[in-house]
Amino acid sequence: MRKKRPSSRVRSISATAAAKTFGRLIEHVRSERAEYVVERSGAEAVRIVPAPRHCTAGDLIRLVKTLPKADEAYLKAVESGMALLNKPSVPENRWES
Repeated sequence: MRKKRPSSRVRSISATAAAKTFGRLIEHVRSERAEYVVERSGAEAVRIVPAPRHCTAGDLIRLVKTLPKADEAYLKAVESGMALLNKPSVPENRWES
């Protein structure tokens, strides 16, 4: 049976080399988003892949800046809906109820 070759962005490393350089390997995966296939006895044993990224406030700000601007009619409709729904549940003067 033919051994599946990893894609060009996935690098292979022996289990011995991975063990000897584990700290640098993890740092490279984290900082460069690299992927490694760890091989033992010539066969793929495990894959080391980056953890999923989390969205930061800076990411959100950059995303919002790229979105199209809402037109005035939409903004007015949203404001009128908010005004309609955002009525205080307590009267301004509690003694007049």
